[in-house]
Amino acid sequence: MRVSEMYNLDIYSDNGQYLGEVKDAIVDLERGEVSRIMMEEWKNASEDEVRRMLQQKSILFKNIKNIGDVVLVSAVSGAAKNSPSSSVELSDLANR
Repeated sequence: MRVSEMYNLDIYSDNGQYLGEVKDAIVDLERGEVSRIMMEEWKNASEDEVRRMLQQKSILFKNIKNIGDVVLVSAVSGAAKNSPSSSVELSDLANR
């Protein structure tokens, strides 16, 4: 599946909770893989807004169980699901 095919798909947890809609994706170019999907567009956001979005409005791609008509993600507790993997990731994203 192409990343562009995920845009605007609804996101649900595996326990049926609606989480939002895919609005953007973060691609790790060194690894050639999607690292996160975002429920808000972040390209013109400030560093504080990016930090909030990474914590509250993003899903680690490894937590995705299935992508079809909707995106199904594992119901993982808050901080483990959405915390930035490192402060370097946050500062890199905020400076783009």
